[in-house]
Amino acid sequence: MADQEDLHRRGLMFILSSPSGAGKTTISHMLLTADEEIKLSVSATTRPRREGEIDGIDYHFVSEAQFDEMVEKDDFYEWAHVFNHRYGTPKGYIRSGLKEGQDFLFDIDWQGTQQLYQKDQQDVVSVFILPPSLVELRRRLESRGTDTADVIEGRMDRARGEISHWAEYDYVVINDDVDQCFVKVREILHAERMKRTRQTGLIPFVRELME
Repeated sequence: MADQEDLHRRGLMFILSSPSGAGKTTISHMLLTADEEIKLSVSATTRPRREGEIDGIDYHFVSEAQFDEMVEKDDFYEWAHVFNHRYGTPKGYIRSGLKEGQDFLFDIDWQGTQQLYQKDQQDVVSVFILPPSLVELRRRLESRGTDTADVIEGRMDRARGEISHWAEYDYVVINDDVDQCFVKVREILHAERMKRTRQTGLIPFVRELME
């Protein structure tokens, strides 16, 4: 008899968002290392390829004209201007993967999350990671030792704005301990994979049971 883990399911788009310094990138790396069924969504970008970067692995590197054409054809789930370059999530690659049961991890902000919801809400699961306090968030930013006081102040201002969108997410997790936060995020992913609507293999399985 088939095990439920063997039944086919539709993949999902798993979004992690947080203010800078709240732990989104760290949790993303932990999830990609620990879970073979999810992989990072590869964005298309007009930014020039840097040394060591591989087309199709790090990014899909495209020209401005190619990006314009993709926008015109509505080929992006979401796209945005970032530091004079454009970045976007191609639909075709993601949709074919979802159909095959592949999960994709998105490390994006609240604006990108809203765009994904508008294009394909049924496949989106969003998690917002909060810092335990703004005092702790500032401490984490300062401990990096890479930003000036003005830059940190700017990040704190943006963090307050980003946090104001917390209620737009499916799940909210407070990152007061990175290991515990990771466990909670992974439990959310496991539970969402088991939703009846994503278990497409259940239909033929149940039909067999009822014959």
